[in-house]
Formats: sequence, structure tokens, C-alpha cells
Amino acid sequence: MNASAALAYQVIPSDRARSAEQRAALLAGELGFGRHFTDHMVAIQWDKASGWHDAQVRAYGPLSLDPAASVLHYGQEIFEGIKAYRHADGSIWTFRPEANGERLQRSAARLALPQLPVAEFVESLRQLVAVDHAWVPSAPESSLYFRPFMIATEAFLGVRAAQAASYYVIASPAGAYFHGGVKPVSIWLSEDYARAAKGGTGAAKCGGNYAASLLPQQEASANGCSQVLFLDPVEGKYLEELGGMNVFLVYRDGRIVTPELSGSILEGITRSSILQLARDRGMAVEERKVSIDEWKAGVASGEIAEVFACGTAAVITPIGELKGKGGLSIGDASAPAGEVTMAIRKELTDIQYGRAPDRHGWLVRLR
Repeated sequence: MNASAALAYQVIPSDRARSAEQRAALLAGELGFGRHFTDHMVAIQWDKASGWHDAQVRAYGPLSLDPAASVLHYGQEIFEGIKAYRHADGSIWTFRPEANGERLQRSAARLALPQLPVAEFVESLRQLVAVDHAWVPSAPESSLYFRPFMIATEAFLGVRAAQAASYYVIASPAGAYFHGGVKPVSIWLSEDYARAAKGGTGAAKCGGNYAASLLPQQEASANGCSQVLFLDPVEGKYLEELGGMNVFLVYRDGRIVTPELSGSILEGITRSSILQLARDRGMAVEERKVSIDEWKAGVASGEIAEVFACGTAAVITPIGELKGKGGLSIGDASAPAGEVTMAIRKELTDIQYGRAPDRHGWLVRLR
């Protein structure tokens, strides 16, 4: 069990907060994803001598960093992604925040950063919502996206773990990920690049992993694909994950299969939720190695009926086609989204928005 949050917050209202009219106009417009930010943010400091201290909700704005701050030189940085949902009665909830807090701790351990207690992680979300609750949109499939992150701030150029760090939470109102309905996407198979190496930081949610995915993502975009799929870094033949999403295959006999956690795959919260919902449906669930050849043969024979990716931003994204070098093409980009894919997506989003029973106690009320 996690202890109760103990930090006392100082709330410093922003003198630049948008008016109710300005906020309403922004929320009524095209929100997109990660383009607009609320008026406030959370900031908590840590140093080796004092531990976690100086918790604040203060105006959203630029950070002041010493040019020698460790994060700028050695990449000691981690982050999370989690949403708040406004239910029909106006209440505000989030989804499995303890799991995100635990993953932040695992990421911190791998990057030699201090571990924020899970209770404090959840409380940081609650504190920000207490001040910026009006920023949680109410349009269908919209949400408030939280970006908690931690950076090493000690001004020191020696190669060792920093002895000072800062934790922040910023928030961004997000519109529906898919406009005009959920449509299958095309993804690109990366054969020249690996997302993470064995023994590396693949299981941590750190910026370096995403930076490594940007060049192959450009290659994907140049080939008309919206995402890139990485193979394992050792043999180069087993599915790992997309640039920022886990991948699932639905078999004709009712099985649902996803690559096993190998140490170089991020353990997605949406991933684990889908596995549970699939079990609830009586589906056989397999977490194992899946080769690119198995995918190709399975689609050709019809044994693999559906493929989808999952993550916090889009929840579930149907995959219509996998493209690659040499004219590789697996699947049909024009095919409709699969029945199982859409059923699980609906069930998961219905739970998040309070439209379906929360059988597993995943929702936590923030306000």
C-alpha cells in the first residue's frame, strides 16, 4: 500500500490566467494534441540533503536552468502521460494513476533519479486540477492531458547521478484524436534503426528513447505512414513496439497476442488494461515473441484478422497496413477497423468517461 501524500502545497495564482471567455473560446476551437496549456503547473524540488520539498502550484511559464544542469548534458529526464476525463455529471476523474506513478518510479530508478512516492504523484494531479479544473473539456472524446516530468537540475559537469532534481506537471486540453471516426492507419517497418537496446532504457519512459525514434519516424512519414514499427535490437526479426505505442494482433480463433515485455519495450498502462479487458471477454491472451514473418504469413492466410496499436493519446488505433522497404506491404489500408479492435476501444473509453461500470477500480476521482 502507498502512504498518503505528505507534501504541503503552496498555491500561487497566475497573474496571467486567461479569462473565462478566453478559455471557453479556446476549448470550443480545434484543440489538437499538446498545443495549448492551462494557466498553472505543479513544481516540486528534490535534493539529496532535504528530499522532496517546496511543492507549488504556480503559473505556467518558462523554467530557469543553470547552463551546467545535468539534464542538458547527460539526459537525466523522465516523463509520464495520463489524462483527466470530465464525466456527464461534471465530476473529473483520471485512469489508473497509481500505475503511472509506479512506472515513473521505475523510470527514475533506471535513470538514477529520485523516486517520487506514488501518493505524491497522484496528489500532484489533484492539486493541479483543483486550480485548473475549468480547463478540463466536456466535448465528446476530449480530455485534459497531463505531462508529469522530472529533470536533473544540479549544476555539475561530472558524469554521475545528479544530487538535485525537479518534478513538474503541465496540462494540455486535448480534443478527439480521430476526427470523423476511427480509421485504420498505415505504419512503416524500420529495418535500419532500433528504438532501444538490450540492457538499455527501453523500459523507461525517457526522452532519449523518443529522440531515437524521430529519424525513423521521418522515414515513415516520407513513405505515407503515420507511425514506425521497431523490431527487436538483437535479432531484428521480432516485433517490439511503435515509436510511442504498443502493438496487438487479433487472431481468427479468438486469441489476442502482444509482444512480451523484453526489457526494451515500454510497459504501457493502456496495454495492460487491454489485456485485462480481453481476459474479461474470455479471449485467450498471449504475451510472447511475435516475428514479422508470423505477421506476414498470418495476414496472408487470414489467421490474423486484426492488428492495432495502443497508447494514452489515441487509446486504440487500428492498423490497416504495414509497409516497408522493397515494396513490403502487409494488410490493406482501405479495410475498415476490426470488430474486436473497436469493441475493446469502446469498452475502454466508456470506462474512462464513466459510461460503463469500472469493474476493476481503475478510476480515481480528482474533483
